[in-house]
Amino acid sequence: MFEVIKDIEIWESFRNGDEDAYSILYREHVGAMYRYGMSLSSLSEYFVFDCIHDVFTEIWAKRATITTPTNIRSYLLKALKNRMQNQILRRESKFLPIKDGEFDELWEDSVSDEMAFFNNYGFSKEELVNKLIAQLPPRQQEALRLRFVEELEYSEVANVMSINRQSAQNLVVRAVEKLRKTFPSLNL
Repeated sequence: MFEVIKDIEIWESFRNGDEDAYSILYREHVGAMYRYGMSLSSLSEYFVFDCIHDVFTEIWAKRATITTPTNIRSYLLKALKNRMQNQILRRESKFLPIKDGEFDELWEDSVSDEMAFFNNYGFSKEELVNKLIAQLPPRQQEALRLRFVEELEYSEVANVMSINRQSAQNLVVRAVEKLRKTFPSLNL
């Protein structure tokens, strides 16, 4: 709670033109934005950093007219996602998320092969979990990252993903269930 109040105070100072507050916002959130941006795109790190910098440039330019969000990190992650999607569309690449059902058949066959490979070569549990997560549909991966890596509440996950709260919760629950079903000893 204290951190949210601190973020809002910094945001208000930034809105009033305080360059130090602007720098603090950047330092506090650039890591999360980078992780999230890289999880959304297979394009280069440069593309992600360009989009992050575009977001910060835009909020500085509009600082006097933008409102104060209830969660700064959630706001910045959503702004980054929108910026990346707009840039990708401008490049005439299509951003088409894969539907949940399209992976179900592939999932069952490939996971058993992957588990055998990991067990035979002594990979760690963390490596196995990361590999299993990488096989989830992109929307489920995104929801898991926002909920557990970025530690956003379901309502904030929903806001970033432009879906309702129940859909965000469903994506996370389905992903966790699929991981548990595939590898029960993971203790998720």
